[in-house]
Amino acid sequence: MAATVFIVDDDPAIRDALSLLIDLEGMAVRVFENAEAFLAACQPEWRGCLVTDVRMPGMSGVELQAELTRRNVNLPLIFLTGYGDIPMSVKAIKAGAVDFLTKPVSATALLESLQTALNEDEKRQMEAAASQAATERLASLTERERLVMEQAIAGLSNKEIARQLDISHRTVEIHKSRVMHKTGAISIIELARIAKAGGWQA
Repeated sequence: MAATVFIVDDDPAIRDALSLLIDLEGMAVRVFENAEAFLAACQPEWRGCLVTDVRMPGMSGVELQAELTRRNVNLPLIFLTGYGDIPMSVKAIKAGAVDFLTKPVSATALLESLQTALNEDEKRQMEAAASQAATERLASLTERERLVMEQAIAGLSNKEIARQLDISHRTVEIHKSRVMHKTGAISIIELARIAKAGGWQA
């Protein structure tokens, strides 16, 4: 799915104004009248960002943020509110919101915030893809190859690895060569990055 700006606001005038502005910028946009409607439609594979009002009938924007976190939906979120509530804005930002804007918001401020949020989503997508690829590469390693990789990343020499694992220096070289080939790493530093992306902890 292409990156989309999702708007959740109970005020139809606000929804219309925001969707028109975003559409004129050439971005895909979808609007929802409340948090419940958005959650009913929300799909894990959605990409883009979410702009939500804070105070709405039913579920609030802050409650929506918490529910999305619970569902592991990682859409970058921008709060838009008619009330300047500093404690609430601090709490929202700490919980991962990209921005906390006050109505009426200028087109410039909103578009800048949207660009930041969309860039954040793109970064997350790239990191998720890298993590998936790294996990698949690491899964192809044998148990002995994993042990050699762990020792190599820890900075041990081939001789030290051979001693630790009670195998020959030549066997270590063979295992390390296979590790580099299977992971696609061209250096130990790159191998360490791939291992980290794949969730391996030293």
